[in-house]
Amino acid sequence: MASCRGAESKCNLLRTTKTTASTMSTAGKVIKCKAAVAWEPSKPLSIEDIEVAPPKAHEVRIKIISSGVCGSDHSALNQIIQTPFPVILGHEGIGVVESIGEGVTKVKPGDKVIPLFVPECGKCRGCNTPNSNMCVKSEFASGGLTGLMEDGTSRFTCKGKMIHHYAGTSTFSEYTVVSDLCIAKVDANAPIEACLIGCGFATGYGAAINTAMVTKGSSCAVFGLGGVGFSAIAGCKNAGASRIIGVGSHKEKFPKAMEMGATECVSTKDHEKPIHEVICGMTNGGVDFAIECTGRISTMMTALQSTYPCNGVAVLQGVASPQDILSLHPGLLLSGRTLKGSIYGGYKSAGITKLVQDYMSKKFTLDHLISKRLNMAEINEAFELIRSGTGIRSIMIY
Repeated sequence: MASCRGAESKCNLLRTTKTTASTMSTAGKVIKCKAAVAWEPSKPLSIEDIEVAPPKAHEVRIKIISSGVCGSDHSALNQIIQTPFPVILGHEGIGVVESIGEGVTKVKPGDKVIPLFVPECGKCRGCNTPNSNMCVKSEFASGGLTGLMEDGTSRFTCKGKMIHHYAGTSTFSEYTVVSDLCIAKVDANAPIEACLIGCGFATGYGAAINTAMVTKGSSCAVFGLGGVGFSAIAGCKNAGASRIIGVGSHKEKFPKAMEMGATECVSTKDHEKPIHEVICGMTNGGVDFAIECTGRISTMMTALQSTYPCNGVAVLQGVASPQDILSLHPGLLLSGRTLKGSIYGGYKSAGITKLVQDYMSKKFTLDHLISKRLNMAEINEAFELIRSGTGIRSIMIY
């Protein structure tokens, strides 16, 4: 694998060529492969031999090349995001189309793609407004994750048992099947690291660029210094913010936050008074933009309170449990503050295609986000890094 990292374009081309050549022998057939299966909540994942059925109409089967391990996968494993079990998690991948079902026109076998956990039907109100990327077909919009394809069935089986899909993507498998609404075609030479654009980077970066709409010369605070938080810092920097405060409890992450564009960092452990008072004291009454990346209700409130009362904007994007309720006094908003939510950084499929192109044009880097490169057998190590708060992003290379 080290040799592939040293000649990524050549290896990407080789993978694509091999996948295209194998399509004749695998199209329409069940594929046997490896996957990391979560059999029960809060238990380690198990590497299993699974069967992946052929794609049905308007579905695409993808050979996954690499997948990031995201905090949202950890949240699903621990039922903060509620999904049925057993399940193949993972939603931050990149791969090559192996075969397509009837009626698929946007991609063909051999195309490199990023599976999307936010679909785009192109017909509903959400798809037809520039102010939203939430499609009516999204399970997040329709009341919860079913773990099934649109026809109510799964394409995964293991040991004779049906295995559920996750968020329409399931990238912790060497092969997966997705709806053709849940796919973005990307450059054939996109490297393995571009899997992070499948969630973490796009989520944080887009929260700054698309949702908050950070302005040149503004002040920003980013709460939570993980992969999403670092990406939000990068978005604030590229938008031209003059002051970017990284807020977190793990000081060992501060140097990397500064590399990503933070101008200073604040530890929540270093102050006796509330952090929002610290931030307001540092910024003449509050920052122009605050971006929350933790999923904790207390931090969401802190982010809002850290903004300038007259025109501050707070963006929430962390995943909270179903029992969590954000309770606030209307007075926090009446003076002019804005509270917004953001999913997948506001990106639709065309935006993801462009984001990958921008990455390849070196408009931003993903290297600082990667803590470890692992193989599938080491996936539980990646989850342990998330639990401990010491890792940023692990990627698995298949």
